[in-house]
Amino acid sequence: MYLTPQQMVAEARAHIKEIDFATAALHIKAGSIVIDVREPFEFEAAHLAEAVCIPRGVIEFKTLDHPALADKNAEILLYCKSGGRSVLAAFNLQRMGYSCVLSMTGGFDGWVSHHQSIAKDNTDFGG
Repeated sequence: MYLTPQQMVAEARAHIKEIDFATAALHIKAGSIVIDVREPFEFEAAHLAEAVCIPRGVIEFKTLDHPALADKNAEILLYCKSGGRSVLAAFNLQRMGYSCVLSMTGGFDGWVSHHQSIAKDNTDFGG
């Protein structure tokens, strides 16, 4: 049986924890590690101020050498443009032994539509 991307996201969503924007803001204030899984060009345009960019396409390969992923017990908040890539990334990080992974519902677009603050700068992308 083959799955569509939407079916893959739905399957992963059943196994992870998603939180809304207000809850995400509280987790960020409390010190969660914030990872933007969008592509570097998306991150450069605008991102959450606390975020580091580790693109969805390489996040599993960065678990051993990126400081943001060093502690498998740390709370990690993931987001993407609209929520799909972060759900898939959260699911895979959990499968790799990360114990407290969260995905922000609605992603960056939802964050912006709820008038949350963003940053526009060039931050290290972690390769």
